[in-house]
Amino acid sequence: MKPIRILILSTLLAVSVSCTTGRKPSTVGTTPEVERRVEQLLSRMTLSEKIGQMNQVSAGGEVANYADALRKGQIGSILNEVDPVKVNEYQRIAVEESRLGIPLLVARDVIHGFHTVFPIPLGLASTFDPALVEEGARVAAVEATGQGVRWTFSPMLDIARDPRWGRIAEGSGEDTYLDTRMAEAMVRGYQGDLSDPSSMAACIKHFAGYGAAEGGRDYNSTFLTERQLRNVYLPPFEAAVKAGALTLMTSFNDNDGVPSTGNIFLVKDVLRGEWGFDGLVVTDWNSMGEMISHGFGTDRKEVARKSLEASVDMDMMTYGYLSHLEELVHSGAVKESDIDAAVRNILRVKVLLGLFENPYVDVEAGKAVQYAPEHLAAAQKTAEESAILLKNDGVLPLDPGSAGSILVTGPLADAPHEQLGTWVFDGDPSHTVTPLKALQERFPGKVTYVPGLRTSRSRRDRFDDVVAAARRADVVLAFLGEESILSGEAHSLADLNLKGSQSELLAALQATGKPVVAVVMAGRPLTIERDLPNCRALLYAFHPGTMGGPALVNLLFGDENPSGKTPVTFLRTVGQAPLYYNHNMTGRPYNGETLLDAIPEEAGQTSLGNTSYYLDYGAYPLFPFGYGLSYTTFAYSDVALDKDVYGQDDRIKVSLTLSNTGSREGTEVVQVYVRDLVGSVTRPVKELKAFERVSLKAGESRALEMEIPVSDLAFYGLDGVKKVEPGAFRLWVAGDSASGDPVSFRVD
Repeated sequence: MKPIRILILSTLLAVSVSCTTGRKPSTVGTTPEVERRVEQLLSRMTLSEKIGQMNQVSAGGEVANYADALRKGQIGSILNEVDPVKVNEYQRIAVEESRLGIPLLVARDVIHGFHTVFPIPLGLASTFDPALVEEGARVAAVEATGQGVRWTFSPMLDIARDPRWGRIAEGSGEDTYLDTRMAEAMVRGYQGDLSDPSSMAACIKHFAGYGAAEGGRDYNSTFLTERQLRNVYLPPFEAAVKAGALTLMTSFNDNDGVPSTGNIFLVKDVLRGEWGFDGLVVTDWNSMGEMISHGFGTDRKEVARKSLEASVDMDMMTYGYLSHLEELVHSGAVKESDIDAAVRNILRVKVLLGLFENPYVDVEAGKAVQYAPEHLAAAQKTAEESAILLKNDGVLPLDPGSAGSILVTGPLADAPHEQLGTWVFDGDPSHTVTPLKALQERFPGKVTYVPGLRTSRSRRDRFDDVVAAARRADVVLAFLGEESILSGEAHSLADLNLKGSQSELLAALQATGKPVVAVVMAGRPLTIERDLPNCRALLYAFHPGTMGGPALVNLLFGDENPSGKTPVTFLRTVGQAPLYYNHNMTGRPYNGETLLDAIPEEAGQTSLGNTSYYLDYGAYPLFPFGYGLSYTTFAYSDVALDKDVYGQDDRIKVSLTLSNTGSREGTEVVQVYVRDLVGSVTRPVKELKAFERVSLKAGESRALEMEIPVSDLAFYGLDGVKKVEPGAFRLWVAGDSASGDPVSFRVD
């Protein structure tokens, strides 16, 4: 086997030779004029001023606390200031009172909306609608830049296959292709036309492998091989770089013993060398300093040196660069030319964003765009598309024309803060429309509200009042799930069942004999198998944001038809974690063996004929990736390929007929999966390679054609080279990852 590391070095050598006549093509869209301005400014900077540009601090208290450092040029970026008056004052000091007048880059965690909050990113992914996700990112950019924020630490591109990890809420789930499409969309939405002051720099994070934290425990180590990184975890980052992402953030984790912020292979060799990234690389909060805790350095001086050697440009809240780089230069431990390279990347972003021309924000104009009607409409549409119908015995949609008495219960029915989800610093709960509020406005006098439980974690022995109210009602709507604080950073869980007494509440309601509809709002896929028998329908909404209430009500009463699909596998029990659809084929694949209860007592021990599964739970999930019901039904037919054999430069054309076989208009997410049957290394059983949202009227059929470049079948094999290996393949077209009949083809 040719080591991949040797391949990288040979690639870099080839790149350097090919670029002797000029600068490599820019990934961030710079121009000769931009580079001229950067070089002109850099030539005037002292070493101290250069290092100051590499320092990012978090705002707090009064502007005066930072004034002296700003005047000395010791701060290049400020995060967590959203008061536009203060932002303007920070900028005024930096621009008008420092020697060189370099504006600040003001940053904020704008993760799924600014004031108008959209569904959490896992919910965005469940729409399978990149255009809509791009629109949401544009809304976030308009609102955030209206208050002076020009840099967001989003999108998070970590592939997450373990729902115990709290930050699964912040990404697009378990699939590399879906994550890639969402990454491109969010970068386009945030950045738009960089000459427009309403655009802000995207920051793709966390580089890299963070979502594979061992045991689902945040900040934990990862142990990903280079082949896993390249085939599964790095492609979304590379795609986002190609889409023009201006910045990137290193991750907290160490992989195979090397923390990301000091990982020369990842940041310098792959990101900078192979991909040619000339944007800004920033640490995560104190991730430079945390390398000391990792045992990767003895003190801040050493980890500052290692970070610079890995080509990390900006230090977030460690003060390692500010405190030690000048000394390290004078001692010869680091090169000033490496500092120059970092400062170029920082200045380039500031020039591209137009900060030198427009450092200030129009306070009154910024106020006018917050919670704009068109922003709220986009948030509601996204929440409607993101909700996933997981069970329906025919009770949904409810008939609004004959709505009788409605009992609303559950801890998430009227919890404006909780439905906003994790990482919401700027969304005002007073603007949140909850399901209860939406129902009361739509059906005045018909809604009875008995919460049953105060929070998702509350416990209660008896539900007499809720049960009595249910017996008087015509339908029961139970809004369950988890509080927003139970997911996100540092909020991993070992138990994924509904918390508190929520399952008991649902069982008590079901026992009344009245139709019970459960709506679950959560930051991750919970283990809800035990709850499904206790409701006639279940609608799942990853925390849906500001307009979640009216969106859910529209879905429940049929104004909108559910079209969301699971972006991550739903487990039957947490003991199955990690379980994901695109796993490698084992030597003994599961074929539905006898489970634990059927094993005879005193049976003899044998492994013959056994396969890879759990004796008590088998090998299948509760719901597969890409799954979601509708109020109508869809049929796939006439699936065919345009060829039996393809060349390396061909495009695979997949034709099919999709029919709406039900009585309502609906939207299906058509999904195309491919399996490479034999490779130089073991390949996944299926991989998503294309998807498309298709809306059909009742009874309508439509002929569709979808294309997949053969080059999209490439992977890093045994020789460490990314290529399409000739051989046999299978292809499925279906509404989820577990359905459909395969067709076969070959690649020569």
